[in-house]
Amino acid sequence: MKSAVLTGIRQIAIRELEKPKPQKGEVLISVKACGICGTDVHIFEGDKGAADNPLPIVLGHEFSGVVETIGAAVTNVEVGERICVDPNVMCGECYYCKSGSGHFCEHMTGIGTTVNGGFAEYCVVPAKQLYKLADTTTFTEGAMAEPLACCLHGIDLCEICPGDDVVIIGGGTIGMLMLQLAHISGAARIILVEPVQTKCETGKKLGADICIDPTCEDVQTALKDAGVHHVSCVIECVGKLRTLQQAIEIAGKNSIVMMFGLTKPDDMLPIRPYDIFRKEIVLKASFINPYTMARAVTLINQRHIDVNRIQAGVITPEALGEILDDPEKRSRGKIIVEF
Repeated sequence: MKSAVLTGIRQIAIRELEKPKPQKGEVLISVKACGICGTDVHIFEGDKGAADNPLPIVLGHEFSGVVETIGAAVTNVEVGERICVDPNVMCGECYYCKSGSGHFCEHMTGIGTTVNGGFAEYCVVPAKQLYKLADTTTFTEGAMAEPLACCLHGIDLCEICPGDDVVIIGGGTIGMLMLQLAHISGAARIILVEPVQTKCETGKKLGADICIDPTCEDVQTALKDAGVHHVSCVIECVGKLRTLQQAIEIAGKNSIVMMFGLTKPDDMLPIRPYDIFRKEIVLKASFINPYTMARAVTLINQRHIDVNRIQAGVITPEALGEILDDPEKRSRGKIIVEF
């Protein structure tokens, strides 16, 4: 089978690997679409993602496809069904799994991060990790379920109440998903802080009430001029130190700052504890997608979240290395690898 294999830092090779066979409780998926994630970029550049990553490895954890073959004892899906995959396989036995915090599983298997994933024609996954797509949901839409599931966990932690003013920093894929989730969570006004005009235009179509360009406007002044006197929640979706600092600066009193963007592992954030103290800011972070995949798939299947406006196009596996190595091309939106 054709596979895009990460063989070293910034090294992707197209190789023919043996088609895997499903064991008991597993299924073989014919991969149709797999999204490129920021975590893939971190691993490609030699940084740590959500876990340690062995080499060589087939990356890709945002994928959908068709059930090709079923292993023994599989009863929840049938051959030919259209599905997407939750890539985080919990052990079910460790302290965290038994305490209802399975995303901190001490023996987590990450499909596409610790074992071969979706940047290949076929992938074997445990049947319990599969979620069915509606007949009206395309494979590229289905590949967006995993990042949406991660955003759902983050938005839950933001505790948004109807009537809140919410600021989202960054209009990339995650920012656009968070924007829509904040809207359906009841936010009265959603402010998108984004320097790229085309992303601001997309943001307005997806529910942003105000767009601020931080390269030519002072964000705090722009908020005040727009009549936003209290920011209840700031969701940082960039993963840069300067935008994390900005999030703390513009957060209102008794607010939540969600540090959703993934920084480099060794980044250190200089903050003034007095600023946290005097405004009673709660700093939060969100780690992967515990128990939110079913909700994400339902939101996509029922067309409550628009994932199509966020996509920037599809590529072949041969172009994966080029995209991973080019931040300008990635900045245009979610790119999907199709087989």
